[in-house]
Amino acid sequence: MSLINTQVQPFKNQAFHNGKFVEVTEQSIKGKWAVVIFMPAAFTFNCPTEVEDAAEHYAEFQKAGAEVYIVTTDTHFSHKVWHETSPAVGKAKFFLVGDPTHHLTRAFDVHIDEEGLALRGTFIINPDGMIKTMEVHSNEIARDVTETLRKLKAAQYTAAHPGEVCPAKWKEGEKTIAPSLDLVGKI
Repeated sequence: MSLINTQVQPFKNQAFHNGKFVEVTEQSIKGKWAVVIFMPAAFTFNCPTEVEDAAEHYAEFQKAGAEVYIVTTDTHFSHKVWHETSPAVGKAKFFLVGDPTHHLTRAFDVHIDEEGLALRGTFIINPDGMIKTMEVHSNEIARDVTETLRKLKAAQYTAAHPGEVCPAKWKEGEKTIAPSLDLVGKI
């Protein structure tokens, strides 16, 4: 079963955020758009490149009214040290969420039982707590956060404009499609 258009399940996790330990719950992410990015573990090779990519685009996420949450199967204590020791991760101003119990990785169906790690999963969640996009892939392939931003803006556009769809490669400001019988077979 797909997680698309399902409600985020209740959770309570600790995170490192702007020099402090904070609690993050399903209620914390409601009320604004959320981008939840799962990574296998802190102190790995590809993960810092993705954290840095998200950090370099964080202002764009904020401008779009979204908060970013990076989740690994480590503790919030590990995330503090990771933030302090990695030049790439040190750029993060968003939440670094620990999931040592694997509750979140299992709830989002990205848990690797044999390894106790997460797959690379990206989820865009609307302000009501509904999952609108998801992408999950193998851990050796890092993501490009500009595509996540594009998907966020498409999800926001279609939420604000029911009855319209965003075509392939749609970018903010470009033309959308209003599905109709007249278009069938003509695109």
